[in-house]
Amino acid sequence: MAQQIRLEVVTPNGAVVNEDVDIVNAPGYGGDFGVLANHAPFLSTIKIGLLTYEQGKKRESLMISGGFSEVSNNKITFLVESAQFGREIDVDRAMKAKERAEKRLNQASAHDDKINQTRAEAALQRALARIKASKIA
Repeated sequence: MAQQIRLEVVTPNGAVVNEDVDIVNAPGYGGDFGVLANHAPFLSTIKIGLLTYEQGKKRESLMISGGFSEVSNNKITFLVESAQFGREIDVDRAMKAKERAEKRLNQASAHDDKINQTRAEAALQRALARIKASKIA
């Protein structure tokens, strides 16, 4: 059996994942990254996107939004604003959120409204990540 790494995903509402896994893939601001057992220590900021992990033949996906990760002592910890398993996502709701965000993004761009444009871009990224996570579930 291959070595594993402890994965912890924590939100303000508490722990979402606390398991030993084979591999973790996550969306860092410097680019997506993967972590295996005995990885060198590092810190990374996390952007809105898809976190996946594998345990043997089981593959899980979570939509995560904004935060930090730390790899140390054969453990990777994610402190994120929110996390949602792909299997729990309401795809219709995510599609409607995507459409609303695209509409707000177009309106903000037309009025050169940077604050609302930034908020609409974040909402769009969350909706797209939810849709993507639901497809992997």
